[in-house]
Amino acid sequence: MTPKRNKQLKNGKKTTGIYHAVWRWHFYAGLIFMPFLLLLAITGGIYLFKAEIEQFMYQDLYQVEAQGQAISPAAQIDTVMDRYPEAIVDRYRPGEDAHRSAEVGISNESSSLTVFVDPYTGEIVGDLPDEERLMDKIVEIHGELMAGTTGDRIVELAACWAIILIVTGIYLWRPKRNEKLWGVLLPRFSKGKKIAMRDLHAVPAFWISAGMFFLIMTGLPWSGLWGNGVQTLATSTGAGYPPSIWVGEAPTSEVKTEDIADVSWAAENLDVPSSSIQEYERLSIDDVVDIAEERNVYPSYDVFLPQEEDGVYTLSVFTEKAEDEATLHIDQYTGAVLADYRFQDYAPAGKLIAMGITLHEGTQFGLLNQLTGLIICIGIAGIVVSGFLLWWKRKPAGKLGAPKAPPARTLKFFTLILILLGILFPLVGISLLFVWIIDFLVIKRIPKVQKFLNA
Repeated sequence: MTPKRNKQLKNGKKTTGIYHAVWRWHFYAGLIFMPFLLLLAITGGIYLFKAEIEQFMYQDLYQVEAQGQAISPAAQIDTVMDRYPEAIVDRYRPGEDAHRSAEVGISNESSSLTVFVDPYTGEIVGDLPDEERLMDKIVEIHGELMAGTTGDRIVELAACWAIILIVTGIYLWRPKRNEKLWGVLLPRFSKGKKIAMRDLHAVPAFWISAGMFFLIMTGLPWSGLWGNGVQTLATSTGAGYPPSIWVGEAPTSEVKTEDIADVSWAAENLDVPSSSIQEYERLSIDDVVDIAEERNVYPSYDVFLPQEEDGVYTLSVFTEKAEDEATLHIDQYTGAVLADYRFQDYAPAGKLIAMGITLHEGTQFGLLNQLTGLIICIGIAGIVVSGFLLWWKRKPAGKLGAPKAPPARTLKFFTLILILLGILFPLVGISLLFVWIIDFLVIKRIPKVQKFLNA
């Protein structure tokens, strides 16, 4: 055998070894996380149409007839307090157009409620317990599987492993020398059921891989571990918000804006200033609304009322378009605007993430954005289902059907990539360590387990 031929055989074995290693990780990641990815795709696809769904469900609460001059916000809140004298008012939202009801958020020791008020008559249109909002439940499932911190970590882990699925999937899909179109960009239906089933999984996965990666990366900033890490890094490096937004010295506060209000991502770690406690009475909600109008705050903002003596009014606009976002803190006694933080104030990283979030939610570019997101979500659901069927049809009876582990000497480069991913995404690193321990202590030492797992 010539040296050239010998080298070709060695390279071929090495390539085959790497291919089987990639296939094995792709197989296990897909099998373990496919239920979560399917759930994320379904709930995400539904949430894209939040505005339309809520408009349909709550039309009787949202819609009012325009009747000339509206009564003051303070009078609207007084009407609510007459109906719910024991409740605490914590939020007010004026209608963004002439046909939209105003909202008054109230709470007690056990629950919170949104009361809808006709701004022209002051009459209460109806109320809705916040925990019964369908889209809030969809978000809770999508973000944390309705399981709190544990669910959040599972969703984050599934999202991070989905990135590995994309990377390994593209490696498995990559064109061979004799492949140009069919089986790469278009599925093959004339080469038998097995080939057709493989192509119906791999080809659509390639087409939506970029969109899937985008949705993952724009969703991760909301995650509990990775997202908080990015948020902390952005704040500490000045990529989150600049000190120049403050009127006067920047406050040193242990209270963050996310602790007192629902705000945009870039404003979550904004320190909350204190009102200057004086002899004055608290500023009227009417004056706060006037300040919002004077400063051209985008309609559909929420006013979060101060609950402490040194608390502030916080105005938050977290709307369809990132460039309309705003967060304002107002002294509750003097009406001084202590902070006015807009999209144009965001550092480049903050702008990028804010824009990514509105694109993720399908609101930035209207219907086109929604339909694009829906196609990606349907595509994700389709490749999950096709991947499951591909495994189910191919696996030997009574076995899991996992690809055999290749020799360790062929895995150095692939292992390095996994280590880097583990560093970049900590939960991936922890899960990889867990998998390695199981593989070393259990799978490699118990022949029956090896026999069941391998194809």
